[in-house]
Amino acid sequence: QVQLVESGGGLVQAGGSLRLSCAFSGRTNSNYVMGWFRQAPGKEREIVAANNLSGSNTYYAASVKGRFTISRDNAENTVYLDMNSLRPEDTAVYYCALDPRGRWGSRTDSSIYWHWGQGTQVTVSS
Repeated sequence: QVQLVESGGGLVQAGGSLRLSCAFSGRTNSNYVMGWFRQAPGKEREIVAANNLSGSNTYYAASVKGRFTISRDNAENTVYLDMNSLRPEDTAVYYCALDPRGRWGSRTDSSIYWHWGQGTQVTVSS
């Protein structure tokens, strides 16, 4: 059974930075895709970033490109989301998710991700 556990959320002022971590355990396909999603109150869940096992493919939503960086430590089974220049509109619950079948072409579709973490709150004050 794959389990994902996020950490690193919190309260930060606009312009500040946070690092989210997602530690996962369990057996997965060797070419799984990891994604970070977020959901703000009253809004739909949206993808923030994604990458594949090797890191050769990386995706960012337009709203975070240039400010957020996704990376992973395969030896530690951990994926990170470094968030810089945070804005109040980045306030949301952030989730990491894993697609065990490695369907990179569908990376923005939340339905392909079989495993989800519990979420971590990020609040950016103005």
